[in-house]
Amino acid sequence: MSENPVGEDADTTEGGSPSDRRDVPDDATLVYDLDPDCTVDDVAEGARYLVTVNGVVDYGVFVDVSDSVSGLVHESGLSGEYAVGDEFVVRLTEIRENGDIAFEEVDPADNQVVRVEHEPEITLIDDLRRGEDAVVEGELTQIKQTGGPTIFHVGDESGIVAAAAFEEAGVRAYPEAELGDVVRVAGEVGLHDGVRQLEVEDVTVLDGETAEAARERLDEARTERAGPEAVDPLVEWPEFEKLRPDLEDLARLLRRTVLEGRPIRVRHHADGDGMCAAVPVQRALENFIEEVHADPDAGRHLFKRLPSKAPFYEMEDVTRDLNFALEGRARHGQQLPFLLMLDNGSTEEDTPAYRNLAHYDMPIAVVDHHHPDPEAVDPLLDAHVNPYLYDEDYSITTGMMCVELARMIDPTITDDLRHVPAVAGVSDRSRADAMADYVDLAESEGYDRDDLDDIGEALDYAAHWLRYSSGHSVVNDVLNVGCDDEERHEELVEFLSGRAARDVDEQLDAVEDHVDHETLESDAHLYRIDLDRWAHRFTYPAPGKTTGELHDTKVQETGDPVITIGYGPDFAVLRSDGVRLDIPRMVEELNEELPGAGVSGG
Repeated sequence: MSENPVGEDADTTEGGSPSDRRDVPDDATLVYDLDPDCTVDDVAEGARYLVTVNGVVDYGVFVDVSDSVSGLVHESGLSGEYAVGDEFVVRLTEIRENGDIAFEEVDPADNQVVRVEHEPEITLIDDLRRGEDAVVEGELTQIKQTGGPTIFHVGDESGIVAAAAFEEAGVRAYPEAELGDVVRVAGEVGLHDGVRQLEVEDVTVLDGETAEAARERLDEARTERAGPEAVDPLVEWPEFEKLRPDLEDLARLLRRTVLEGRPIRVRHHADGDGMCAAVPVQRALENFIEEVHADPDAGRHLFKRLPSKAPFYEMEDVTRDLNFALEGRARHGQQLPFLLMLDNGSTEEDTPAYRNLAHYDMPIAVVDHHHPDPEAVDPLLDAHVNPYLYDEDYSITTGMMCVELARMIDPTITDDLRHVPAVAGVSDRSRADAMADYVDLAESEGYDRDDLDDIGEALDYAAHWLRYSSGHSVVNDVLNVGCDDEERHEELVEFLSGRAARDVDEQLDAVEDHVDHETLESDAHLYRIDLDRWAHRFTYPAPGKTTGELHDTKVQETGDPVITIGYGPDFAVLRSDGVRLDIPRMVEELNEELPGAGVSGG
């Protein structure tokens, strides 16, 4: 037979189907060359196909249109003689009720070929059912090589699922597939440790228009699903309304991060307000991660919360975070994490750490209520929420903002959080107009003012001894967020706050006789104490807390503007009431006055 069974002048067009005639002249006789994976759903009566002979019998020849579509060309419809492996052109004349397919040979002259790629039925990840064969289409969000199979994590518009592909023990399956590729994964739905998993039969990396269309669909779907939940604030507060759009944008960004399968790493100030900010956000994000992954352990692998002792993002902390992130990428095939800074991170002192992360294009967001340096930090951030950006101040605490942020991510946790803004405000001595409303809200949940004070003190005490550990269970029990035993919460707060009060009293007794006092020209009182010389060291309270407690005592005693300075050989802690101290400006002026002294602060 002819070397070209479809004619010397045949053209070939990628893609298409029997009903898709794009890029082919209207008067052409179309011959469809089906992809091996095409099924009977991809063929139609009356259409022409390029076929391959798979058997010869007395009454005709059997031919393959694809791996799964075959039929008979009866001798009455044959004009030539063929052997196994030969190709020629046929017309599909009938698809019978029993599934048999009949063809007849046609003249190959003046035909043009349209190659038909198989378009499988795509199943949404959320619709996968155990024991069924399925094909999912999505983005590779993680690729982990184990000692056995390769585990691909695939994310579509409905969720993320693990897919196990085995080449041989410890050998990377489908090495052409890379993180961020859009793929189709075919396999059987099974369970691994009680969680759905695809047992992979094939992974196909999409390209060209097919990949572009899939990415566009995923992007639109993720954008819609990432939208923050519409919730009313726990209390009416006009000043807070200025911040709502920024918090909504951040909630959208964090939800989108979860949908993309990227880990999230939270750094928060190691004090009461910092923990009141971080714990609600952690709870909300872990819930959303579990919803997206349908895996109760996903949050443990994709979310990490850690305290920061310093009032800015230290190089020690960023080096630890970066090393953790790079190890996660190397060992577990994860994307580099999204960094969320809470109650910290908005000053010029944070920028060296941020620039370190910029080498790896790690996204960063900040929610803080300390006086910011937006010109320094904003070019390095993906989001920045701070009341000072709207002419408000630190009275709007980070914990207050983050309770609303958490509810925008997952409003189902609201009942667990109604008392938390009051704890945050008490911990940071907020004088916001809304504090009375927050305290009333907490009282309606069973927390009086003494309870709030005790919880804040217990959080500070726990943070001191936890040092660089998140103390997940202890902190949640103290704050009573996600705590399953009310009695344990009450006993724990009573014990920790009692120990804290005892240690504070002992520290104040130790320093009281050594406090220097003078009255400034402004009539403000200035108190100074050499903490390195007179305070108990390596115990609670630390220098910052000691200075704060001494300061609060002097404010109550005098009722006048007060500045308190606690200092040592290489540090100074400043607190003020009635006198505004611009710490960034002081740092700048000290560095000009003392070149090489290495003055920094937050």
